[in-house]
Amino acid sequence: MRSTSGDRLRYKLCDTPVLKATASVDSGRIRVRADGLLSKLPAISSALSMIDGDIPAFAGESLYISTWLPPVPSRAFDRFVRSQILASLGRRTPDQITISVTEECPNRCRHCALPDTGNHLSLEPKDVQRIIDQALDLGSTLIIFDGGEPCLYRELPELVSYVDDRAVTTIFTSGAGFTEGLARRLRDAGLQAVNVSLDSPVEDEHDAIRGRRGVYRDAMNAIRHALNAGLLVDLYVVLRRDNIEHLQRFHDLAREAGVHELTFFEVVPTGRCTGSEDIVLDASDLSALERFVSSAPPPRIFSVPAALKRFGCFAGRSWMHVTPSGEVYPCACYPKSYGNALRESLSGIWKRMSDFPYKGINTCPMRSKGPSKDL
Repeated sequence: MRSTSGDRLRYKLCDTPVLKATASVDSGRIRVRADGLLSKLPAISSALSMIDGDIPAFAGESLYISTWLPPVPSRAFDRFVRSQILASLGRRTPDQITISVTEECPNRCRHCALPDTGNHLSLEPKDVQRIIDQALDLGSTLIIFDGGEPCLYRELPELVSYVDDRAVTTIFTSGAGFTEGLARRLRDAGLQAVNVSLDSPVEDEHDAIRGRRGVYRDAMNAIRHALNAGLLVDLYVVLRRDNIEHLQRFHDLAREAGVHELTFFEVVPTGRCTGSEDIVLDASDLSALERFVSSAPPPRIFSVPAALKRFGCFAGRSWMHVTPSGEVYPCACYPKSYGNALRESLSGIWKRMSDFPYKGINTCPMRSKGPSKDL
């Protein structure tokens, strides 16, 4: 799959009596036009303005605004638009659900939010399928398979294939186990994108942070295998105080590798780095990130801190996370269970999660000392 800027490529984002929105791609940038009563709502207007002028992940017969969204046109994207309209009217939908299918992993990442318990926990495929069914019924449009290292989960292609056209699927990987053959099987199963994690553009630094020599080469090979298979690729970077100086080098690497998107996420002091508030980005770091993103050329950059600042915390509002033991969290970084998906319905847990007190706040609750007392 090769990215193309195209000449005035046009796509229909929404066509309802109360909201009509179209996108075109001109000289490598998305241009949005919107009309209708709902286009004036702050939440809808803000979402459309964030897209307007942005670099697409891929533009061709379909428009991939981001690797994190379903393509336009698609049934999944239509469902996503509907959930955003409902959200503007006060109804929550778990648009994005992450399922950690296994805690098995050959790495020992310093910042892992889900460290290995030593119990070799994995979800049974039939249980994952049941969770997928319920998530789709709740309106989910992005199902992410995570770990541990999901590429070590033998039935991963079958689970990807199980998800119907109501949602798209992606995986997170360190690159371990992501072979050329697995890339092809995942593509044939319908996988949309691969999020390849990278903590440093310097090989020795990355390997040290991940706790295993060779994991940098695994990541680079995973990018190559995924691109060769025709998959979208997102280079996923967890920013900390000690690697934010590498913003340009991360971007250079992403461009040279030919990936479709570069995602910057801010480290959360949870899991193995609980209590390490000194690694969290400060205001000057976030300002530097904002300046860099605003002027960077392709590939597309998705800044999670910028999205958090603009839209507020997604945890429990449009995100949900399932652990290898079936516990359901508001997000992977907030380790408070609202129920177990192996013992009760996901819809009941999602309803209970409406009580999550930090929905929509503009700072992550796990990056401050107060909310951690609730855990």
